[in-house]
Amino acid sequence: MSVIQSQFAVNAAKLILKMNEPPYSCTLGEAWRPPEMAEIYAKDGRGIKNSLHIKRMAIDLNLFIDGEYQESMLAHKPFGEWWESLSPFNRWGGRWGDGTHYEQAEVIKI
Repeated sequence: MSVIQSQFAVNAAKLILKMNEPPYSCTLGEAWRPPEMAEIYAKDGRGIKNSLHIKRMAIDLNLFIDGEYQESMLAHKPFGEWWESLSPFNRWGGRWGDGTHYEQAEVIKI
């Protein structure tokens, strides 16, 4: 698992650097999520119980353009598509509704 988590961390770092190229900037949202919090979020309809945040394989990022927070999923789209291009295992939350969410599916290399 640690190799996969390391791959995710490297790709997340690349994404953060990409999202900080002017006129953009980003700040960190949620990365690791305790299982108890994931369960609470799932009950509230704000996530799923088996979130990849629990496994340190997901991160939420806050995007800004010229210092103005971007709530629109459309603003995240170029970064989501770029994220997906880094690895066939990377998924962007904008495909199902949360544009701030970036994750890597669990994979086992053989």
